[in-house]
Formats: sequence, C-alpha cells, structure tokens
Amino acid sequence: MNDLVMSILDMVQSVDPPLRIVVAGLAILLETSVLVGLVVPGDTIVIVAGTAVSSWPEGVVLGAAIVAASVAGESIGFVLGRLLGPRVRASRLGDRIGQAGWARAERYLERRGGTAIFLSRFLPVLHSLVPLTVGMSGFTYLRFIAWTLPACVIWAGTYVTAAAVAAATFRELSDTVHYAGYVFVAMIVGFLLLVTTAKKLVARSEQRRGGAARR
Repeated sequence: MNDLVMSILDMVQSVDPPLRIVVAGLAILLETSVLVGLVVPGDTIVIVAGTAVSSWPEGVVLGAAIVAASVAGESIGFVLGRLLGPRVRASRLGDRIGQAGWARAERYLERRGGTAIFLSRFLPVLHSLVPLTVGMSGFTYLRFIAWTLPACVIWAGTYVTAAAVAAATFRELSDTVHYAGYVFVAMIVGFLLLVTTAKKLVARSEQRRGGAARR
C-alpha cells in the first residue's frame, strides 16, 4: 500500500507546480461558474493538487489561486444572472435543476440575505445556483463579493491544508510504518466524511430555519 500511495503522490508532484495550480484553478473556475459545478469535481482536483504541496509558500500560492478562481467563477455566475438570468434558467441545463431548485435558491436568498451567499459555498447545488440567483436579484456586486470572498478563503484553506497535511504525514511515516498508506487514505476519507457531514448538518439547519420562517 505504501508503494502505491507513494507512486501516486510522486506522479502528482512530478507535474510542474505552475501547471498544477492552473489545472486546480481552472477546475474551481468551472465548478463555481454557471451550473458547471454540478458536473465538474473541483473538490477532488483541489485535494489532488494539495497533496503535492511541499512547503507553506507553495500552499499559500495554491490556496490564493483557488480563492481567485472561486471568486472569478462566482463572478461569472453573478454577471450571467444579471444579464441572462431568465435565459439560463429556461435553458436545457437550467431545466435539469427544475423550477423547485431555482425557487429554493430564491427563497433562501430572500430569507437569509448575505448569509445565504456565504453558506452556499459549502452547500451542494446551491453553490452553483446562488451566484446566478444573486445576479438576478437587487444585490450589488460589491455586496456579493463581500460575502462570498471570506467563504472562498475558508473553503480553499481547509481543502489545501487537509490534503497537504495528509500527504506530509504519509511521507514522514512511510519509511518506518508499513501501514502509512492506510493512514493517508483514512485521513483523506475522514476529511471528506467530515466535510460531507458538516454540509448535511448546515443544510438541515437551514431547512429547519426556512420551515420555521414560513410558519
């Protein structure tokens, strides 16, 4: 197991750092722009890129690139919502969401305001719908950025740090611990389970708030 994990990590690390950063940034740009986040696995690509981080400056650069790409992608969604919102909603891709999904995003924004923008970065589906919905609303772009930027920073920092720590722990243990590969896998899987659980808890909390508000 150690040899397999090491070969994978070495393969990722063999890619030039600028190229890794560009690929990760592009994946997040696509994930956070109009509805593409429903099909592009940006989270996975960021974790893979994060495992190749070998120093804190490299981690900071990767994290900054991911934040910039996240903000750019969400800005694209905002602008498209402002200019072409109804057309996007009526498109074939928009139909895949369904009117219930669009209505959910609208109600969420109306009810929670800026908090909805912040939390949507951590919620499935909504992280692609909310920027478009905000663009179709009366929110200004500066207000939108003021709420989404800190969310992007937290998201990027968490994913890059978790991946880098898991890889560094494996490399430190691999020469002396035969099951280090399993430790690495357990750390990554544990992180993903923790993130998934947190997302579900936040989503349920927001749903309960919405139900209470309607009553």
